[in-house]
Amino acid sequence: MEAITGYPPVALLVSVVLVGTWLLVTVVRYVRADKGTRVSMRQAVRVRWGWVRLARMAKLTVTDKTPSLLAQITAQKDGPGPAPRVLTPKIKVKPDQYGVIVRARTLPQVGLEEYQKSARFLADAWRCTRVSVLPDGPGKVVIRGVRSDPLTTPTEHRPTGHPPTDLTRWELGVDEYAARVCVSLANVPGVTVAGVPGAGKTSGVNKFVCDFAPSPSVQIATVDGKVSRASEGDYADLVKRMFAFCGDDLDEANALFKRLVELRKRRSATIRDVLGVKNMWHVGPSPEWPLTVLIIDEAHTFFREYKGSDAETKRLAALTAENARLVEDLVKKGRSVGILVILISQKTTGDAIPTFIRDVCPIGLSFAQKTVEAAVAALGEDIRNWPDASPVTLQDPAYVGVAVMAMQGRPGYTRIRTPYVSDADAARVADATSHLTADPDLCLDALLRSTGRTAPPAPSLTK
Repeated sequence: MEAITGYPPVALLVSVVLVGTWLLVTVVRYVRADKGTRVSMRQAVRVRWGWVRLARMAKLTVTDKTPSLLAQITAQKDGPGPAPRVLTPKIKVKPDQYGVIVRARTLPQVGLEEYQKSARFLADAWRCTRVSVLPDGPGKVVIRGVRSDPLTTPTEHRPTGHPPTDLTRWELGVDEYAARVCVSLANVPGVTVAGVPGAGKTSGVNKFVCDFAPSPSVQIATVDGKVSRASEGDYADLVKRMFAFCGDDLDEANALFKRLVELRKRRSATIRDVLGVKNMWHVGPSPEWPLTVLIIDEAHTFFREYKGSDAETKRLAALTAENARLVEDLVKKGRSVGILVILISQKTTGDAIPTFIRDVCPIGLSFAQKTVEAAVAALGEDIRNWPDASPVTLQDPAYVGVAVMAMQGRPGYTRIRTPYVSDADAARVADATSHLTADPDLCLDALLRSTGRTAPPAPSLTK
């Protein structure tokens, strides 16, 4: 009897210790959190405490008239039957910098569609800018409520300097619900990036270079139509990590395009014997066979049509026509051998980037645009049916760094906040990874020699 009576004090003590520990952990998390997350933590408490009442008002509950087994056992034989039960979906709430993520269960007659219909009501009740509802597996939904708009909240990205774990994933930024947006680069031959000057095009590409620079399995060449020398312009801090760079000189650009086409031909001729596959993406990039990325900034500089009868104009016209043919070769035939072309231009209309190149690129991003026609050229005719997502609406300075793209598996178009990478961070990454820079032609020569094959010497390439 004494042992039994001694249990309640011990149980009470254990309960007090557990509750105290939980409160201490919560307070520490709250103190260490940033200002936005603290507000979201308080918001999460309100969401939990008010969920039962809110679910009933939002018609997200179900009345179960069948009594439970316990109710059937305890019910009196001649008395009234058990009252119907009101079932409320169970939820789990997680706060973050922008708002809350609520994971909820579904019930009979309360599924994904019912949650989506109540999204606007939930946004008002939770004081959110917008709420989205997406499936989260069988019998589950995830409700994302953002209190502050991620699209108008500038973000910065500090590169870690570590090689990416997956070379097929390009992390672009966050969407309007603060969810991370990634696109797959596997089997992608080309990417187009459009937008008015100062909208964030080059900054987005700088992040790509900084994220992939620590990997020896990625090699980058750049053609920049805005500058004349490597020490100028947006890529001056990154040129150390590029195996080739040229400015607005059409002859130099033409020589680089020819060199990469020759690399494409050599890879196409040897890929089966060397890698044992027809498609490089079946085994992935490697230091011996790196993913070779060609960035063409201000692409219209190298494809424009020159009109005139004098000898120099005719020469330039023939040169830009050949440039278009060479880049078309890379985009249409370079996918399986690991060559990716990123074309950047203010407008991706047919006079800036030939349609036989532009329309082959499966990924298209558009930052702010001034005209609907420019938006259509960058994203396709379907953008006319989604006026709220059109890049024409991004001309406000608050949207600098925000792009629009069509995402696979999502209806319509997604708006993405791309983070800013400082010049100091870009220079730091380029300096730390410059020793990884290698000419893909020389890499192929070394790989062929290691496998006992011979190959003609690669022509020299000057930065």
